[in-house]
Amino acid sequence: MSDKEKITLLASDGMLIKRPLLITKEKKYIGFKEKEWEELI
Repeated sequence: MSDKEKITLLASDGMLIKRPLLITKEKKYIGFKEKEWEELI
């Protein structure tokens, strides 16, 4: 897959981009911080 094809695909479907969001009763976590998430889960 060429870079142009990848960009077109990502632009057409935003769900292909990793945007982790974790919501707990106490706090909202944006972005993936592995150590922080391990402590929560």
